[in-house]
Amino acid sequence: MLDLKWIRENPDDLDQALARRGSEPLSGEILGLDQQRRKVQTGLQEMQNRRNAASKAIGEAKRKGEDAASAIQEVANLKSRMSAEEAEERVLAEKLDGVLSGIPNVLLDDVPDGTDESDNVELRAVGNRRNFEFAPKQHFELGEALGCMDFQTAAKLSGSRFVVLKGALARLQRALAQFMLDVHTGEHGYTEVAPPLLVRDEILYGTGQLPKFGEDQFKTTNGFWLIPTAEVPLTNLVAGEILEEGELPRRVTALTPCFRSEAGSAGKDTRGMLRQHQFEKVELVSIVHPEKSDEELERMTGCAEEILKRLELPYRVMVLSSGDTGFAARKTHDIEAWLPGQDAFREISSCSTCGEFQARRMKARFRPSGGKGTRFLHTLNGSGVAVGRALIAVMENYQQADGSIVVPDVLRPYMGGQELVTREN
Repeated sequence: MLDLKWIRENPDDLDQALARRGSEPLSGEILGLDQQRRKVQTGLQEMQNRRNAASKAIGEAKRKGEDAASAIQEVANLKSRMSAEEAEERVLAEKLDGVLSGIPNVLLDDVPDGTDESDNVELRAVGNRRNFEFAPKQHFELGEALGCMDFQTAAKLSGSRFVVLKGALARLQRALAQFMLDVHTGEHGYTEVAPPLLVRDEILYGTGQLPKFGEDQFKTTNGFWLIPTAEVPLTNLVAGEILEEGELPRRVTALTPCFRSEAGSAGKDTRGMLRQHQFEKVELVSIVHPEKSDEELERMTGCAEEILKRLELPYRVMVLSSGDTGFAARKTHDIEAWLPGQDAFREISSCSTCGEFQARRMKARFRPSGGKGTRFLHTLNGSGVAVGRALIAVMENYQQADGSIVVPDVLRPYMGGQELVTREN
């Protein structure tokens, strides 16, 4: 959420920020609601002052044995009027909060302007694409031929956009996840967390999924939400907290299932595992000092890149354009792995800096060393990386002419020394 004080002082900057994202100006509506609310608040304060004075007059009159009827009537009238004004103030506050909660984060100046992903800018490309002596297949062709990837049975169990992995591919996916966690906790300084997968409304609100993106989530019949990413519970670990500056940075990671309704994605990536309702991801979250957030974005991106380097997967790093950057982010780096079966780069990690946007919604602060008062924390999140998509990338880049899959060297210790995935009977 944005600072209302900043909007009052910089309404044109807000509208320019919204224009970069292709949104209509909102400063007029916000300032109008804010002015109405403040006017009501001023009136309430004046009535409260008058009510206090009248109550004092009643006491004085009674002590002197004088008639206090007029003062008593005034207090009763004020009480009735204040009740109506308080109700109006609540309505205006809800309207204002509703508008403010739907405003996306203000982008950093160096985010390239654009309308969609076609305007994203490549920062670097890493690794060499393999020259195949045969036509490389897509992951679902490989997986089905190996007898380890079953979409039909998954559809019988749960419907479309699910998969059943079996045998060596199930183990390979587990190996990838364990490898990622070991690198991030053992070398990159992240603390592993096993968070809840069901969360309350205010937790999704804190990271920006609610109220605007409720249709993208799965909700249980008793009011919980299935997490769309471990970013949600991990970032909210500091919700409502005041940390000491010396406790920063906090870096946490988690391997969790993620659940997304994929609303609006009809017809996109309907074959295979690229876009599913349920998938696994290793998430990275950093809670940092405001002066360190830009530096932390580079660090986090590097942590995710290291996974792909060790898997020897070719990839590129993109900075997202203004029209493609997510709601809560002020800048995002996407890492896209090369998929030879698709002859395309596809996102495998997304690392974002959110500034104080999420911290304001979560009321998460820190106390500066030797200073007075508190400041909002800065939050960052990134995939380190999406496990299912890493499996896809390994399958397509390490496939052999006979349909078998070579197990990358770094994963073999997690596979009991297995070097090749072949068809299972």
